[in-house]
Amino acid sequence: MDRKLLVAGSFFGMTAIVLGAFGAHALKEVLTPDQLQTFETGVKYQMYHALLLLMVGVFSGVSAKAKKAVFWLVTVGVILFSGSIYLLATNAVENFNKIIGPVTPLGGTLLIIGWFVLLIDFFRQKS
Repeated sequence: MDRKLLVAGSFFGMTAIVLGAFGAHALKEVLTPDQLQTFETGVKYQMYHALLLLMVGVFSGVSAKAKKAVFWLVTVGVILFSGSIYLLATNAVENFNKIIGPVTPLGGTLLIIGWFVLLIDFFRQKS
C-alpha cells in the first residue's frame, strides 16, 4: 500500500505542477481572472493532497487499514474535486455546470472523509 500512496502522491504532485504552469501561462490569455482563480484552487487542492499521500505513504504510524482507506478516498476525491474544478473553470462543455457541478462537493466530501479517517487512526494509537 505504501508504494501505491507514494506513486499516487508523486503523480498528483507532478500533474499539479504541470497544470499550474499551464494555467499560469497558456490559460492566462483565455480565462477570466475568476476562472483562472478557480483553476488555481483545483491545482492547490491537488498539491495539498499529493503531499498528504506522500506523508501517509512514508509514515509508519498509520495503520494499514487507514492507509488503504486514505488512498482510495483521497485519490477519488482529488479526481472528482480538482478534476471537476478544472473542467468547470475552463467551461469545457456547454451546460457542463449543471452536469458536473454536483461532482465537486462529492469529491470534497471524500477528501474530508480521508482526513477524518486519518484523524481517527491517530486517536486510536496507544502511544
